[in-house]
Amino acid sequence: MAELRLNELPTDPLLHVLSYLSYRELLCCGLVCRRLNELCKHNPLWRTLCVKHWLLTDADRQQSTLSWYSLFQQYHSDLGRYIHVYATLKRAWIQLKNFLQEKCPKIISSLKDGTSESELNVVEALIGCKLPEDYRCSYRIHNGQRLVIPGLMGSMSLSNHYRSEVLLDIETGGGGFQRRAGLKRCLPITYCFHTGLSQYLALETSEGRQRNETFYPCPDQTAREPSAIDMFITGSSFMDWFTSYVNNVVSGDFPIIKDQIFRYIHDQGCVETTDDITVSVSTSFLPELSSVHPPHFFFTYRIRMEMSSSASSRASCQLDSRYWKITKSDGTVEEVQGPGVVGEFPIMTPGKVHEYASCTTFSTPSEYMEGHYTFHRLANKDEVFQVAIPRFHMVCPPYRQPAVRTQQKSGLAPHLDDDNDFCDGNSENGGGDDDDDDDGGGGGNYGDLHGINMAALEGAWCPRHI
Repeated sequence: MAELRLNELPTDPLLHVLSYLSYRELLCCGLVCRRLNELCKHNPLWRTLCVKHWLLTDADRQQSTLSWYSLFQQYHSDLGRYIHVYATLKRAWIQLKNFLQEKCPKIISSLKDGTSESELNVVEALIGCKLPEDYRCSYRIHNGQRLVIPGLMGSMSLSNHYRSEVLLDIETGGGGFQRRAGLKRCLPITYCFHTGLSQYLALETSEGRQRNETFYPCPDQTAREPSAIDMFITGSSFMDWFTSYVNNVVSGDFPIIKDQIFRYIHDQGCVETTDDITVSVSTSFLPELSSVHPPHFFFTYRIRMEMSSSASSRASCQLDSRYWKITKSDGTVEEVQGPGVVGEFPIMTPGKVHEYASCTTFSTPSEYMEGHYTFHRLANKDEVFQVAIPRFHMVCPPYRQPAVRTQQKSGLAPHLDDDNDFCDGNSENGGGDDDDDDDGGGGGNYGDLHGINMAALEGAWCPRHI
Protein backbone atom coordinates (compact mmCIF):
# COMPACT_ATOMS: atom_id res chain seq x y z
CA MET A 1 0.00 0.00 0.00
CA ALA A 2 1.37 3.41 -1.01
CA GLU A 3 2.36 5.75 1.83
CA LEU A 4 0.13 8.85 2.04
CA ARG A 5 2.11 12.03 2.66
CA LEU A 6 0.72 15.28 4.12
CA ASN A 7 1.92 17.29 1.13
CA GLU A 8 -0.04 15.01 -1.16
CA LEU A 9 -3.40 15.41 0.63
CA PRO A 10 -5.98 17.57 -1.18
CA THR A 11 -6.41 21.10 0.15
CA ASP A 12 -10.19 21.21 0.70
CA PRO A 13 -10.40 18.39 3.30
CA LEU A 14 -7.46 19.89 5.21
CA LEU A 15 -9.06 23.34 5.28
CA HIS A 16 -12.30 21.75 6.46
CA VAL A 17 -10.46 20.14 9.39
CA LEU A 18 -8.61 23.37 10.21
CA SER A 19 -11.89 25.32 10.29
CA TYR A 20 -12.79 23.56 13.57
CA LEU A 21 -9.64 24.77 15.35
CA SER A 22 -9.36 27.74 17.69
CA TYR A 23 -6.97 30.57 16.90
CA ARG A 24 -4.40 29.10 19.32
CA GLU A 25 -4.64 25.68 17.70
CA LEU A 26 -4.32 27.22 14.25
CA LEU A 27 -1.15 29.06 15.25
CA CYS A 28 0.34 25.92 16.79
CA CYS A 29 -0.67 23.80 13.80
CA GLY A 30 1.06 26.29 11.53
CA LEU A 31 4.37 25.46 13.20
CA VAL A 32 4.19 21.76 12.34
CA CYS A 33 5.28 21.97 8.70
CA ARG A 34 5.42 24.28 5.71
CA ARG A 35 2.28 22.77 4.17
CA LEU A 36 0.12 23.43 7.27
CA ASN A 37 1.73 26.83 7.76
CA GLU A 38 0.50 27.89 4.34
CA LEU A 39 -3.00 26.49 4.91
CA CYS A 40 -3.31 28.01 8.40
CA LYS A 41 -3.04 31.50 6.87
CA HIS A 42 -6.03 30.82 4.63
CA ASN A 43 -8.14 34.02 4.82
CA PRO A 44 -11.62 32.43 5.29
CA LEU A 45 -10.37 30.65 8.42
CA TRP A 46 -9.35 33.94 10.02
CA ARG A 47 -12.44 35.74 8.82
CA THR A 48 -14.53 33.38 10.98
CA LEU A 49 -12.28 34.03 13.98
CA CYS A 50 -12.29 37.81 13.42
CA VAL A 51 -16.08 37.80 13.37
CA LYS A 52 -16.30 35.56 16.43
CA HIS A 53 -13.78 37.28 18.71
CA TRP A 54 -13.62 40.88 17.45
CA LEU A 55 -17.05 41.28 15.77
CA LEU A 56 -15.37 42.57 12.62
CA THR A 57 -17.23 42.89 9.31
CA ASP A 58 -16.21 42.75 5.68
CA ALA A 59 -16.41 46.55 5.63
CA ASP A 60 -13.91 46.69 8.52
CA ARG A 61 -11.45 44.51 6.60
CA GLN A 62 -11.80 46.48 3.38
CA GLN A 63 -11.23 49.72 5.24
CA SER A 64 -8.07 48.35 6.89
CA THR A 65 -6.68 46.90 3.61
CA LEU A 66 -5.21 44.02 5.68
CA SER A 67 -5.83 40.30 5.23
CA TRP A 68 -8.11 38.61 7.76
CA TYR A 69 -5.05 36.88 9.22
CA SER A 70 -3.17 40.16 9.67
CA LEU A 71 -6.27 41.88 11.01
CA PHE A 72 -6.71 39.19 13.65
CA GLN A 73 -3.07 39.52 14.64
CA GLN A 74 -3.41 43.30 14.90
CA TYR A 75 -6.43 43.11 17.21
CA HIS A 76 -4.91 40.31 19.23
CA SER A 77 -1.71 42.25 19.87
CA ASP A 78 -3.80 45.12 21.28
CA LEU A 79 -6.74 43.35 22.96
CA GLY A 80 -5.62 39.73 23.24
CA ARG A 81 -5.81 39.66 27.05
CA TYR A 82 -9.57 40.36 26.80
CA ILE A 83 -10.43 37.82 24.12
CA HIS A 84 -12.65 35.81 26.53
CA VAL A 85 -14.90 38.83 27.30
CA TYR A 86 -14.39 41.30 24.46
CA ALA A 87 -17.09 39.98 22.09
CA THR A 88 -19.76 39.98 24.84
CA LEU A 89 -18.99 43.51 25.98
CA LYS A 90 -18.51 44.89 22.47
CA ARG A 91 -21.82 43.41 21.37
CA ALA A 92 -23.56 44.99 24.39
CA TRP A 93 -22.06 48.39 23.54
CA ILE A 94 -23.14 48.08 19.89
CA GLN A 95 -26.70 47.12 20.87
CA LEU A 96 -26.93 49.96 23.38
CA LYS A 97 -25.57 52.58 20.99
CA ASN A 98 -27.83 51.46 18.12
CA PHE A 99 -30.86 51.67 20.40
CA LEU A 100 -29.95 55.03 21.92
CA GLN A 101 -28.98 56.58 18.58
CA GLU A 102 -32.67 56.51 17.70
CA LYS A 103 -34.18 57.03 21.16
CA CYS A 104 -31.69 59.17 23.13
CA PRO A 105 -29.04 60.69 20.83
CA LYS A 106 -28.02 63.16 23.53
CA ILE A 107 -26.70 60.28 25.65
CA ILE A 108 -24.74 58.87 22.70
CA SER A 109 -22.99 62.19 22.17
CA SER A 110 -21.74 62.13 25.78
CA LEU A 111 -19.83 58.84 25.41
CA LYS A 112 -16.05 59.04 25.50
CA ASP A 113 -13.70 57.08 23.25
CA GLY A 114 -11.96 54.06 24.70
CA THR A 115 -8.99 54.53 27.00
CA SER A 116 -5.55 52.93 26.52
CA GLU A 117 -3.76 50.10 28.29
CA SER A 118 -1.18 52.52 29.63
CA GLU A 119 -3.86 54.77 31.17
CA LEU A 120 -5.49 51.77 32.86
CA ASN A 121 -2.10 50.69 34.18
CA VAL A 122 -1.47 54.18 35.58
CA VAL A 123 -4.77 54.06 37.51
CA GLU A 124 -3.92 50.60 38.87
CA ALA A 125 -0.58 51.92 40.10
CA LEU A 126 -2.23 54.94 41.75
CA ILE A 127 -4.89 52.96 43.63
CA GLY A 128 -2.65 49.96 44.39
CA CYS A 129 -5.28 47.47 43.18
CA LYS A 130 -5.82 45.36 40.09
CA LEU A 131 -8.81 46.27 37.95
CA PRO A 132 -11.04 43.35 36.83
CA GLU A 133 -10.45 42.25 33.23
CA ASP A 134 -14.08 42.80 32.18
CA TYR A 135 -13.97 46.35 33.58
CA ARG A 136 -10.72 47.09 31.76
CA CYS A 137 -12.08 45.63 28.53
CA SER A 138 -15.26 47.74 28.62
CA TYR A 139 -13.21 50.88 29.21
CA ARG A 140 -11.03 50.05 26.23
CA ILE A 141 -14.24 50.25 24.18
CA HIS A 142 -15.72 53.36 25.84
CA ASN A 143 -14.16 55.32 28.69
CA GLY A 144 -17.49 56.08 30.37
CA GLN A 145 -19.18 59.36 29.54
CA ARG A 146 -18.72 63.05 30.12
CA LEU A 147 -20.28 64.38 33.32
CA VAL A 148 -23.61 65.44 31.83
CA ILE A 149 -27.31 64.85 32.35
CA PRO A 150 -28.99 62.52 31.48
CA GLY A 151 -26.76 59.68 32.62
CA LEU A 152 -26.20 56.54 30.60
CA MET A 153 -27.04 54.24 33.53
CA GLY A 154 -30.63 55.36 33.99
CA SER A 155 -32.86 57.92 35.67
CA MET A 156 -35.73 58.06 38.12
CA SER A 157 -38.04 61.00 38.81
CA LEU A 158 -40.74 61.60 41.41
CA SER A 159 -42.50 64.82 42.33
CA ASN A 160 -39.73 65.89 44.71
CA HIS A 161 -36.87 63.54 43.82
CA TYR A 162 -34.63 63.05 40.78
CA ARG A 163 -31.78 60.64 40.06
CA SER A 164 -29.69 60.19 36.91
CA GLU A 165 -26.54 58.04 37.00
CA VAL A 166 -23.53 58.86 34.85
CA LEU A 167 -21.10 56.08 33.88
CA LEU A 168 -17.84 57.45 35.25
CA ASP A 169 -14.67 57.57 33.17
CA ILE A 170 -11.58 55.80 34.52
CA GLU A 171 -9.90 59.00 35.70
CA THR A 172 -12.89 60.11 37.77
CA GLY A 173 -13.51 56.60 39.05
CA GLY A 174 -9.87 56.23 40.07
CA GLY A 175 -10.03 59.59 41.84
CA GLY A 176 -12.99 58.33 43.89
CA PHE A 177 -11.32 55.03 44.86
CA GLN A 178 -12.13 54.32 48.52
CA ARG A 179 -9.60 53.51 51.23
CA ARG A 180 -11.79 54.26 54.24
CA ALA A 181 -13.34 51.58 56.43
CA GLY A 182 -16.71 50.42 55.14
CA LEU A 183 -15.91 50.92 51.45
CA LYS A 184 -12.28 49.84 51.42
CA ARG A 185 -10.89 48.84 47.99
CA CYS A 186 -14.09 49.91 46.22
CA LEU A 187 -14.17 51.84 42.94
CA PRO A 188 -17.13 54.09 42.02
CA ILE A 189 -18.52 53.27 38.57
CA THR A 190 -21.56 55.58 38.48
CA TYR A 191 -22.46 58.93 40.01
CA CYS A 192 -25.61 61.06 40.38
CA PHE A 193 -25.15 64.83 40.74
CA HIS A 194 -28.52 65.31 42.45
CA THR A 195 -28.34 62.60 45.14
CA GLY A 196 -24.59 61.97 45.44
CA LEU A 197 -25.42 58.28 44.88
CA SER A 198 -22.80 55.96 43.36
CA GLN A 199 -22.65 52.31 42.47
CA TYR A 200 -19.36 50.69 43.40
CA LEU A 201 -17.23 47.82 42.12
CA ALA A 202 -15.55 45.75 44.85
CA LEU A 203 -11.91 45.14 43.90
CA GLU A 204 -11.37 42.54 46.63
CA THR A 205 -13.33 40.33 49.00
CA SER A 206 -13.56 42.43 52.14
CA GLU A 207 -15.97 43.79 54.77
CA GLY A 208 -18.75 41.38 53.78
CA ARG A 209 -18.41 41.98 50.02
CA GLN A 210 -17.38 39.53 47.33
CA ARG A 211 -14.67 40.51 44.87
CA ASN A 212 -16.01 41.94 41.58
CA GLU A 213 -19.54 42.52 42.92
CA THR A 214 -21.30 45.76 42.02
CA PHE A 215 -23.45 47.39 44.70
CA TYR A 216 -25.11 50.46 46.15
CA PRO A 217 -23.74 51.30 49.63
CA CYS A 218 -26.30 51.81 52.38
CA PRO A 219 -25.04 53.18 55.73
CA ASP A 220 -26.34 51.40 58.81
CA GLN A 221 -28.19 54.20 60.58
CA THR A 222 -28.56 52.18 63.80
CA ALA A 223 -24.86 51.45 64.28
CA ARG A 224 -22.26 53.61 65.96
CA GLU A 225 -19.51 52.06 63.85
CA PRO A 226 -19.08 54.16 60.64
CA SER A 227 -17.79 51.14 58.73
CA ALA A 228 -21.17 49.37 59.15
CA ILE A 229 -22.32 49.80 55.56
CA ASP A 230 -24.92 47.46 54.08
CA MET A 231 -24.84 46.74 50.35
CA PHE A 232 -27.65 46.33 47.81
CA ILE A 233 -26.09 43.95 45.25
CA THR A 234 -26.68 44.88 41.60
CA GLY A 235 -24.35 42.42 39.83
CA SER A 236 -21.93 39.54 40.43
CA SER A 237 -19.36 41.18 38.14
CA PHE A 238 -18.96 44.28 36.00
CA MET A 239 -19.91 42.32 32.87
CA ASP A 240 -22.98 40.82 34.54
CA TRP A 241 -24.02 44.28 35.78
CA PHE A 242 -23.49 46.06 32.45
CA THR A 243 -24.93 43.42 30.08
CA SER A 244 -28.01 42.92 32.30
CA TYR A 245 -28.65 46.65 32.19
CA VAL A 246 -28.20 46.78 28.41
CA ASN A 247 -30.60 43.85 27.95
CA ASN A 248 -33.25 45.70 29.96
CA VAL A 249 -32.75 48.84 27.87
CA VAL A 250 -32.73 47.36 24.37
CA SER A 251 -35.58 44.93 25.11
CA GLY A 252 -37.79 47.88 26.03
CA ASP A 253 -38.18 46.79 29.66
CA PHE A 254 -36.83 50.19 30.72
CA PRO A 255 -39.06 52.87 29.17
CA ILE A 256 -37.68 55.96 27.44
CA ILE A 257 -39.34 59.07 28.91
CA LYS A 258 -38.33 62.58 27.81
CA ASP A 259 -35.11 61.30 26.18
CA GLN A 260 -34.02 59.48 29.33
CA ILE A 261 -33.80 55.83 30.34
CA PHE A 262 -36.13 55.22 33.27
CA ARG A 263 -35.36 52.17 35.35
CA TYR A 264 -38.87 50.79 35.78
CA ILE A 265 -39.10 47.01 35.45
CA HIS A 266 -42.23 45.76 33.69
CA ASP A 267 -43.21 42.13 34.04
CA GLN A 268 -44.85 41.03 30.79
CA GLY A 269 -47.57 39.20 32.73
CA CYS A 270 -48.48 42.25 34.80
CA VAL A 271 -51.27 43.38 32.48
CA GLU A 272 -55.03 43.05 32.82
CA THR A 273 -57.90 44.13 30.57
CA THR A 274 -61.42 44.84 31.77
CA ASP A 275 -63.89 45.58 29.00
CA ASP A 276 -62.10 48.24 26.89
CA ILE A 277 -59.53 49.38 29.49
CA THR A 278 -56.10 47.78 29.89
CA VAL A 279 -54.03 48.38 33.02
CA SER A 280 -50.30 47.53 33.22
CA VAL A 281 -47.80 48.14 36.02
CA SER A 282 -44.01 48.57 36.24
CA THR A 283 -41.99 49.01 39.43
CA SER A 284 -38.62 50.29 40.60
CA PHE A 285 -36.58 50.08 43.80
CA LEU A 286 -34.89 53.30 44.98
CA PRO A 287 -31.73 52.45 46.96
CA GLU A 288 -30.93 56.09 47.71
CA LEU A 289 -34.15 56.37 49.77
CA SER A 290 -33.88 52.94 51.40
CA SER A 291 -32.01 51.39 54.32
CA VAL A 292 -31.53 47.92 55.75
CA HIS A 293 -31.02 49.11 59.34
CA PRO A 294 -33.58 50.38 60.17
CA PRO A 295 -35.62 48.39 57.62
CA HIS A 296 -37.03 50.93 55.19
CA PHE A 297 -37.42 49.87 51.55
CA PHE A 298 -38.63 52.50 49.11
CA PHE A 299 -40.37 51.64 45.83
CA THR A 300 -42.08 53.54 43.08
CA TYR A 301 -44.61 52.06 40.68
CA ARG A 302 -45.87 53.37 37.36
CA ILE A 303 -49.38 52.55 36.18
CA ARG A 304 -50.57 52.85 32.61
CA MET A 305 -54.28 52.86 31.72
CA GLU A 306 -55.36 52.71 28.09
CA MET A 307 -58.81 52.58 26.52
CA SER A 308 -59.01 50.67 23.27
CA SER A 309 -59.22 52.90 20.20
CA SER A 310 -61.97 50.60 18.87
CA ALA A 311 -64.19 51.23 21.90
CA SER A 312 -67.53 53.00 21.41
CA SER A 313 -67.70 56.68 22.29
CA ARG A 314 -70.44 55.70 24.76
CA ALA A 315 -67.77 53.74 26.68
CA SER A 316 -66.06 56.99 27.74
CA CYS A 317 -65.74 57.13 31.50
CA GLN A 318 -64.14 58.86 34.47
CA LEU A 319 -62.21 57.35 37.37
CA ASP A 320 -63.81 57.90 40.79
CA SER A 321 -61.80 55.86 43.29
CA ARG A 322 -59.19 53.18 43.83
CA TYR A 323 -59.08 50.07 45.98
CA TRP A 324 -55.87 48.32 47.07
CA LYS A 325 -55.37 44.89 48.56
CA ILE A 326 -51.89 44.64 50.08
CA THR A 327 -50.69 41.14 50.97
CA LYS A 328 -47.80 40.96 53.41
CA SER A 329 -45.18 38.23 53.47
CA ASP A 330 -46.62 36.80 56.70
CA GLY A 331 -49.95 36.29 54.94
CA THR A 332 -51.81 39.18 56.52
CA VAL A 333 -53.89 41.35 54.22
CA GLU A 334 -54.60 45.07 54.38
CA GLU A 335 -57.27 46.86 52.34
CA VAL A 336 -57.15 50.56 51.47
CA GLN A 337 -59.45 52.68 49.34
CA GLY A 338 -59.71 56.36 48.51
CA PRO A 339 -60.81 58.90 45.89
CA GLY A 340 -58.94 59.31 42.58
CA VAL A 341 -55.29 58.53 41.90
CA VAL A 342 -52.59 60.93 43.17
CA GLY A 343 -55.23 63.66 43.37
CA GLU A 344 -56.49 63.17 39.82
CA PHE A 345 -59.74 61.84 38.34
CA PRO A 346 -58.73 60.98 34.76
CA ILE A 347 -61.29 60.76 31.96
CA MET A 348 -60.83 57.82 29.57
CA THR A 349 -62.01 58.06 25.95
CA PRO A 350 -61.33 55.71 23.00
CA GLY A 351 -57.56 55.61 22.37
CA LYS A 352 -56.77 57.67 25.51
CA VAL A 353 -53.73 56.74 27.63
CA HIS A 354 -53.27 57.92 31.20
CA GLU A 355 -50.08 57.21 33.16
CA TYR A 356 -49.10 58.12 36.70
CA ALA A 357 -46.43 57.22 39.22
CA SER A 358 -46.78 56.69 42.93
CA CYS A 359 -44.50 55.37 45.66
CA THR A 360 -44.57 53.28 48.80
CA THR A 361 -42.30 52.12 51.60
CA PHE A 362 -42.05 48.68 53.21
CA SER A 363 -40.50 47.59 56.47
CA THR A 364 -39.42 44.35 54.78
CA PRO A 365 -37.91 43.69 51.34
CA SER A 366 -41.05 42.55 49.51
CA GLU A 367 -44.83 42.69 49.27
CA TYR A 368 -47.36 42.64 46.50
CA MET A 369 -50.39 44.75 45.68
CA GLU A 370 -53.50 44.31 43.55
CA GLY A 371 -56.88 45.98 43.38
CA HIS A 372 -59.30 47.83 41.14
CA TYR A 373 -60.45 51.26 40.01
CA THR A 374 -64.09 52.35 40.08
CA PHE A 375 -65.32 54.30 37.03
CA HIS A 376 -68.63 55.81 35.94
CA ARG A 377 -69.77 56.32 32.33
CA LEU A 378 -69.86 59.91 31.11
CA ALA A 379 -73.09 59.23 29.24
CA ASN A 380 -74.75 57.76 32.33
CA LYS A 381 -73.30 58.60 35.75
CA ASP A 382 -75.38 55.87 37.36
CA GLU A 383 -73.53 53.23 35.34
CA VAL A 384 -70.63 52.33 37.64
CA PHE A 385 -68.10 49.57 36.97
CA GLN A 386 -64.73 48.30 38.19
CA VAL A 387 -61.43 47.89 36.27
CA ALA A 388 -58.98 45.33 37.65
CA ILE A 389 -55.39 46.23 38.60
CA PRO A 390 -53.10 43.21 38.10
CA ARG A 391 -51.04 41.89 40.99
CA PHE A 392 -47.55 43.35 41.06
CA HIS A 393 -44.61 42.51 43.30
CA MET A 394 -42.06 44.97 44.62
CA VAL A 395 -38.80 43.27 45.57
CA CYS A 396 -35.55 44.93 46.59
CA PRO A 397 -32.24 43.58 45.24
CA PRO A 398 -30.32 41.06 47.37
CA TYR A 399 -28.30 42.77 50.08
CA ARG A 400 -25.28 41.96 52.21
CA GLN A 401 -24.52 42.98 55.74
CA PRO A 402 -21.06 44.37 56.54
CA ALA A 403 -18.49 42.16 58.24
CA VAL A 404 -18.48 44.43 61.28
CA ARG A 405 -22.17 43.66 61.93
CA THR A 406 -21.64 39.91 61.44
CA GLN A 407 -18.71 39.97 63.86
CA GLN A 408 -20.71 41.89 66.44
CA LYS A 409 -23.52 39.32 66.23
CA SER A 410 -21.03 36.51 66.85
CA GLY A 411 -19.37 38.36 69.72
CA LEU A 412 -16.12 38.96 67.82
CA ALA A 413 -14.37 42.29 67.83
CA PRO A 414 -14.50 43.98 64.42
CA HIS A 415 -11.28 43.80 62.44
CA LEU A 416 -10.46 46.85 60.34
CA ASP A 417 -7.81 46.44 57.67
CA ASP A 418 -4.83 48.75 57.53
CA ASP A 419 -5.32 51.45 54.91
CA ASN A 420 -1.94 50.56 53.42
CA ASP A 421 -2.75 46.91 52.73
CA PHE A 422 -2.09 46.03 49.09
CA CYS A 423 -4.69 44.33 46.93
CA ASP A 424 -3.04 42.09 44.33
CA GLY A 425 -6.21 41.22 42.45
CA ASN A 426 -5.88 37.48 42.88
CA SER A 427 -7.57 36.86 45.35
CA GLU A 428 -42.88 46.73 61.94
CA ASN A 429 -45.31 47.70 59.21
CA GLY A 430 -44.15 50.89 57.68
CA GLY A 431 -44.98 53.64 55.31
CA GLY A 432 -47.56 54.31 52.71
CA ASP A 433 -47.66 55.50 49.13
CA ASP A 434 -48.58 58.92 47.85
CA ASP A 435 -52.19 57.74 47.87
CA ASP A 436 -51.99 56.98 51.64
CA ASP A 437 -51.74 53.24 51.00
CA ASP A 438 -49.87 51.33 53.75
CA ASP A 439 -47.49 48.54 52.83
CA GLY A 440 -45.15 45.92 54.41
CA GLY A 441 -43.31 42.61 53.58
CA GLY A 442 -40.83 39.87 54.52
CA GLY A 443 -37.45 38.35 53.69
CA GLY A 444 -35.11 35.41 53.92
CA ASN A 445 -31.50 34.88 54.96
CA TYR A 446 -28.95 33.02 52.85
CA GLY A 447 -25.69 33.24 54.77
CA ASP A 448 -24.58 36.85 54.58
CA LEU A 449 -26.66 37.45 51.44
CA HIS A 450 -30.23 38.45 52.19
CA GLY A 451 -33.23 38.72 49.95
CA ILE A 452 -36.54 37.20 49.01
CA ASN A 453 -37.20 33.60 48.03
CA MET A 454 -39.64 34.47 45.27
CA ALA A 455 -40.42 30.79 44.64
CA ALA A 456 -42.13 30.75 48.04
CA LEU A 457 -44.57 33.48 47.02
CA GLU A 458 -47.64 32.32 45.16
CA GLY A 459 -47.75 33.75 41.66
CA ALA A 460 -44.46 35.57 42.14
CA TRP A 461 -41.96 36.48 39.46
CA CYS A 462 -38.18 36.58 39.72
CA PRO A 463 -36.78 40.09 39.45
CA ARG A 464 -34.01 40.86 36.98
CA HIS A 465 -31.00 42.95 37.87
CA ILE A 466 -31.84 46.63 38.11
